[in-house]
Amino acid sequence: MRFYGFAAVGAIALGACAGGEKKPADTTHVAVDTTAASTTTTTGTSTTTSGAGTMAPITGKTIEVKMVGDAKGYRFEPANFTVKQGDGVKFVVVSMGPHNVAFDPATIPSDVKGQLDANMGTDKMGELSSNMKMNPGESVTVSFGNIKPGQYPYHCVPHLALNMKGVITVQ
Repeated sequence: MRFYGFAAVGAIALGACAGGEKKPADTTHVAVDTTAASTTTTTGTSTTTSGAGTMAPITGKTIEVKMVGDAKGYRFEPANFTVKQGDGVKFVVVSMGPHNVAFDPATIPSDVKGQLDANMGTDKMGELSSNMKMNPGESVTVSFGNIKPGQYPYHCVPHLALNMKGVITVQ
């Protein structure tokens, strides 16, 4: 979620004009992006990016997970699996969309949250939540580059009540 400092800038401009002398109105507005900054370090020929805001590339294999809705119910296939740091996961709609991929911010360590959110790309409906995919073949790919080892529960927002969820373990 981004906060743009329009109100704060407007209040400062009004406060500055509240003195006894007449000054021309300040009509300049500044948007301030308060998301975490990214730091890039270059050493020789390699570049390392840390912090939130920059998607880490997939440097390992990409695992495909199917998003399914049928007579057996709604599910991810496979739901629980293990990846290595740098791997990617491609979630593909098979049937009965809409589907998406979301991580509950309360279950993600604070020092990982920004990087995982960035690794979901820009096609999102909110923090740690991809946009809805409607049609078979549509997909969401998430990089696990720069993600520390641990367990990361995930789910499909419209089908969470129907138990469409799983756990990704990063080694």
